[in-house]
Amino acid sequence: MPKAYWISAYRQIHNPDALAAYAKLAGPAITAAGGRFLARGMPAQVKEAGVMQRTVLVEFDNLAAAQAAYDSPMYKEALDALGTGNVEREIRIIEGA
Repeated sequence: MPKAYWISAYRQIHNPDALAAYAKLAGPAITAAGGRFLARGMPAQVKEAGVMQRTVLVEFDNLAAAQAAYDSPMYKEALDALGTGNVEREIRIIEGA
């Protein structure tokens, strides 16, 4: 069974305090669900149509685990702390090759 990944790209951060409150809860929620942070932060470089934006890459053992982490009560609490309108981001859950 292939591994699965969360790829989060932050287009804009309007409220850094809300993002910090989210991160304080999201990190433990994701690791409790079996996620492993492989990379997070600003890109060293962007190429072609790339955008210089905060990016997070998390690995899970499989697609079901990645989806369950997003739907978990612990992660929902982190999303509540983030609130609405405080960041513009995209999260993609993809299966490894």
